[in-house]
Amino acid sequence: MTNIPASSSAIADLAEAQAFFKAHPEIDAIDLIFTNMCGVPRGKRLRAHEVLAVYENGRFLPGSVLVVDITGRDTEETGLVWEDGDADRIVRPAAGTLVPAPWLGSNAAQFLTSFYELDGTPNDLDPRHILANVIDRLGADGLTPVAAVELEFYLLDTSGPRPDAARGPVTGHRSRDIQVYGLREMEDFKPFFDDLYAACDTQGLPLESGISEYAAGQFEFTLRHMADALRAADDAVMYKRLVKGIAVKHGMEATFMAKPFADRAGSGMHLHVSMADENGANAFASASPEGTPLLRHAIGGMKAALADSMAIFAPNANSYRRFRANSYAPVASTWGVNNRTVSLRVPAGAPATRHVEHRVAGADANPYLALAAVLGAMHHGMSNQIDPGPPVVGNGYEAADADTRLPNHWATAIDVLQNSTLMREILGDRFVTHYCTVKGVEMANFMGEVTALDYDWYLRNA
Repeated sequence: MTNIPASSSAIADLAEAQAFFKAHPEIDAIDLIFTNMCGVPRGKRLRAHEVLAVYENGRFLPGSVLVVDITGRDTEETGLVWEDGDADRIVRPAAGTLVPAPWLGSNAAQFLTSFYELDGTPNDLDPRHILANVIDRLGADGLTPVAAVELEFYLLDTSGPRPDAARGPVTGHRSRDIQVYGLREMEDFKPFFDDLYAACDTQGLPLESGISEYAAGQFEFTLRHMADALRAADDAVMYKRLVKGIAVKHGMEATFMAKPFADRAGSGMHLHVSMADENGANAFASASPEGTPLLRHAIGGMKAALADSMAIFAPNANSYRRFRANSYAPVASTWGVNNRTVSLRVPAGAPATRHVEHRVAGADANPYLALAAVLGAMHHGMSNQIDPGPPVVGNGYEAADADTRLPNHWATAIDVLQNSTLMREILGDRFVTHYCTVKGVEMANFMGEVTALDYDWYLRNA
C-alpha cells in the first residue's frame, strides 16, 4: 500500500513562513526561486520581512523571465518582452519548500514558487503548473503517479584550461579509471558526501543510496520514490542546486551537463514511475515480470511519444552528444524487462514494486517537464490501450532501426516537437510554441559561435 499525501501544488500560507522564522530566528538571507522552461533556478535574494509579505500577498516578477534561454538572455522572438510591455505576473510560494540552505551559511534559506496571472490563473508557461495539470488528469482517472528521480553528475576540477575529474578530498588522488561501483572512490569523496547527506536531511530531501558511476569523477544518487510527482520534481530541482553548492564549498564544480567529456560516460536523469490506484495500491503490481496490462499500455504510450518529446528530454546542443550505441544512453524507442540497453526498462523486483524506468532524459533536462512528458505519455497509452509490442531481449542497440530510432540532432528534435499534436495536448499548445521558439533561437545563437574546433579543422584546410 502507498500512502498518498496532499498535493504539493498547494500555495503556502503565511502561517508556514511565520512558523519557520520562529524556529529559525537567525535566518535573514532567503532565496526566492522559480524554475523556467530551461530548468535553471532563478530568483531574488530577500530579507525575512520580505518573505512574510510574499507568503501573504505574493511577489511581482516580470513574465519575460519565463522565456529567458539557458544563458539568461531574453527571447524577444516570443513576443513576451517588448510587445507585452515586459509586464509583471505574480509568484506565490509552493507549500513545504521553505527550508534552510546550509551551504550558503547559517543565516540562509530558500523557497520555491510558481507563476500566476494577476487574476490568480496559473501561468501556462510555468513548468510546475504543466506537471500539476498532467497529474490532475491522471487523478481524474483514479490514478496517482508514484515517482522517483535518479540523477548522475560529475565532480570536476575547473582550475586548469579544461575541466577534469576532481581530486578526492581525502587522498588528493585524481582517478583516471572508470571504477564503476568503486568503494575507494566513495571513500575518497566522503567529506563531500557527508555534507551532501547532512544538507539533504536539513532540507527534507529523501536522498538514499549512491554509487561511483561509469567514469572518473561521476556519481549517481537516488531520491526516494513518493506518491507526489510534483514534489519529486521539486526535490530534484532543490537537490541539483544543493549538490552544486556543496561542491563549491569543497573546492569543486558539480555539473549535470549531459556530456562533459567526449570519451567518458554521459549523465542521465532516470525517472522511475508507477501508478497507485484509488486505494493506494500499485496498479502495475504483478507476479509477471512484465507487469499488468495497464503497465504495458503505459509503456505503449511512452514509446509512441518518445520521438515527439525528445526536445524535452534532450534540451541542449550538448545533450545529443550523450546518445551513442553501447553507452547506456538509449538511441531508439524500445522497452524490455531487466534490460539496461532499452529506453523503457521494467526493473527486476518483487511484484509489489513493479514499475518502469524511463532512461532517455539527460541530467540537464528540466525535471518538471521531463516528468510531465513521461506521465502524459503514460496517460495517453493507458487511455487508448496502446500495445507496446514485444519486449526487447538482449542488446537493445541492435534492435534499433529506422522506425524506432530517436531524433539525434537538436534541430530535428525541436522540429518534431513543434509539429507534435500529442505533445501539444500533454504540455499545452502555447507552451510548446514558446518552448520551441526559445530553443530555436538558442540553437541559432549556439551555431553562430566560432569555436576553437572551427580553427583547428578549417583555418588551414578550407
